[in-house]
Amino acid sequence: MVLGYVCPCCGIKDDWLEEFTKKGDDDLVCKPCHNEDGGYSGGLSIGKKAELDLSVYTIPLDTSVVCLKGREAFDLLSDTEKAYAYYVGKASWEGAKICLLQCSPESVPLFSLFQLVFSHQPVEETIRKAKEGGGLTEDEIKEALMYIAAFYGNFGNYKSFGDTKFVPSLQPSKLKAFLKCSGLGDGEKAELFEQYWQAACVRMYSLLPRQRQLGLGAEKGVTTYFSANCEESDAEIATKFLDSKNVSPYNTRLFKESEGKYVVKVASSDIKTVEDQEFDAGDKGKATFKFEYGDYAALMARICENLEKASTSAANDTQKNMLAGYVKSFKEGSIDAHKDGSRYWIKDVGPAVESYIGFIESYRDPAGMRGEWEGFVACVNKEVSRKFQVLVDGAPDMLKLMPWSTEFEKKEFQRPDFTSLEVLAFGSSGVPAGINIPNYDDIRQDEGFKNVSLGNVLQASYGAGEKPVTFLVEQDQAMFKSLKGPAFEVQVGVHELLGHGSGRLYHKNSAETKEFLEKQVKNPIDGTVLTGPFYAEGATWDSTFGKLASSYEECRAECCGIYLSLEAEVLKVFGHEWDKSAPGQADVHDVTYINWLLMVRAGLTGLEFYTPETGAWRQAHMNARYVILRVLLEAGQGLVKLETTTGDDGEPNVLIHLERSLIPTVGKKAIGEFLQKLQIYKSLGDFEQGSKMFAAYSEVPSDMAQLRAIVMARKEPRKLLVQPHMEMGSDGKVAFCEYDETPEGMIKSFVARYPSQDDALWALYQKEAAAMEGQ
Repeated sequence: MVLGYVCPCCGIKDDWLEEFTKKGDDDLVCKPCHNEDGGYSGGLSIGKKAELDLSVYTIPLDTSVVCLKGREAFDLLSDTEKAYAYYVGKASWEGAKICLLQCSPESVPLFSLFQLVFSHQPVEETIRKAKEGGGLTEDEIKEALMYIAAFYGNFGNYKSFGDTKFVPSLQPSKLKAFLKCSGLGDGEKAELFEQYWQAACVRMYSLLPRQRQLGLGAEKGVTTYFSANCEESDAEIATKFLDSKNVSPYNTRLFKESEGKYVVKVASSDIKTVEDQEFDAGDKGKATFKFEYGDYAALMARICENLEKASTSAANDTQKNMLAGYVKSFKEGSIDAHKDGSRYWIKDVGPAVESYIGFIESYRDPAGMRGEWEGFVACVNKEVSRKFQVLVDGAPDMLKLMPWSTEFEKKEFQRPDFTSLEVLAFGSSGVPAGINIPNYDDIRQDEGFKNVSLGNVLQASYGAGEKPVTFLVEQDQAMFKSLKGPAFEVQVGVHELLGHGSGRLYHKNSAETKEFLEKQVKNPIDGTVLTGPFYAEGATWDSTFGKLASSYEECRAECCGIYLSLEAEVLKVFGHEWDKSAPGQADVHDVTYINWLLMVRAGLTGLEFYTPETGAWRQAHMNARYVILRVLLEAGQGLVKLETTTGDDGEPNVLIHLERSLIPTVGKKAIGEFLQKLQIYKSLGDFEQGSKMFAAYSEVPSDMAQLRAIVMARKEPRKLLVQPHMEMGSDGKVAFCEYDETPEGMIKSFVARYPSQDDALWALYQKEAAAMEGQ
């Protein structure tokens, strides 16, 4: 295994790198280190002698590649609706290139390299040439294809779910030889090939400690939301500054020019600079900030162009006003304009074609506040959506079942549009199973929101395979496989609507807060009268809870899902009648049991996304599920047991024992009390107490660390999702193309979606390359 330009033992650059650069060698192999006994220690180290688990940083050849099906839903659209979907989809995919600039310094060169190569000739022809005269084995060709497919599927070289870097599992010289089988010749394209390869090759293979995961700061990881010289203290100062100006960070990045001098880059097609502004950050000292509008300018302009074209095919004035708000936002860099567009989006109830677009989720920003680009367009599945609408109709009554008093719930539930969608295009680094948006606190609390469940994503990504499910006892296997999909549908529905859609926030000096104080509400945890601390004026959930916000909120929503799945009226909405006289269902419905089992198993497998070296969790949902597992284990009384044993393969194994009869008693009590605390701390803006509690459950003590070793040894690769492509012909008709469920199919979809070269994207990369050096 070639590890790149770092020492395969110690992870330190050697002086050979200068010689490599001079000679232009294809293989990035350095001299091996030796341990104290003079022997090769065999693996890039984490500590002094610890070996690096390369399975974490490579994509296995048995990774499943699945196709997102949407033709049937697309064919039901009118020509006008198809045109609308096409242009919104094109805007979404143009914006998705921003994800490359938000991922890593090498993502744009890698994307440019692969587009150049595979646009020149069909991928099958490249494979044929590689087999016949490229000097590659069958497995090396498969390894090259899998790496490229994974890069496309994650829109970068860090996993969209887990934020871990992945590197090719074949030697650099072999990968380069495979790519050269594209027959680019000796002209301009060959020169471009070398330019892209040289810009990408070293970092593509590098596994220096900082480069193994996304994170902020020299000790944490790589991020392009900040310049390479930024640390967490810089992010904290910027947060205070932006809060003081009532400016949302969603569409921004932070670059540090020098100590105490910062540039806030704002995404917009318009280019302008707002001059320096001094800011007193208290104990952090004084700092100077200036705003530079025009981040991703060329891409933002393309997004606006396609949204304006989509507007000519919009179904109504509400959609036109929605798109106008988005265009204004993307031209001017205005979050307020995006909020206006989102307000119209909420009012666009039950459209045939659903969409949303912008800087949405903050999972990948290490500070937890800046949005990753996300744009999608989808067809509404009216039959399944009717089921969700019943859930919406019953939501006010179901919210009364939550384990908190009315003071912590909205005075009036804002009835959202809740639809099941068949995704036609989802331009981002990953595709979720469900979404609750917009993420603006003020709109969600006072005006409303929408929920969407992505039906064809659920079908493609969460189906049960033929192999035994890891960590489950034999008697749970068949039921788990049979009911995994239905149980997850219940969880997603409740998670999005009644989880993310519930709860009230209190801000200092607001009328609601004054009323709260006058009522002298007692803390159900200890009986004391609650007096705050409350959110500062202008502060948001994200700015108050920072990088913890995503994990904490996902945990709250997940708890709501399993808590309410115990209720018969909730199950009935999803078509699951609870006959308590049926065999084995006196305590809980089969779907409820599998839903809780899904959560417990997810908490265990979530250990894969914990990094022992930094003590950090790399994925919000998996952190949340692990916390829930710890809560259930703490409940005791035999509710959950994790049994270490030996598997059929002779290797260590873990088996989950979930006592079904205790779920409605011990389990419900434990989750109810924990969920109550989560909500109270969130409502009051009590970061100190909320973070203290959440951090305690997030810890991985020695017994769980031992289980993590087993989880890592038995982990399974996440599926790669090949999306369809919409193409408009010269006659104005929109065609819908689907691709094979193979790495080749993934490559073909991107060749169809994008041109071979994008000079504007390359210029954006070059403009910021210097600021990203050193990480």
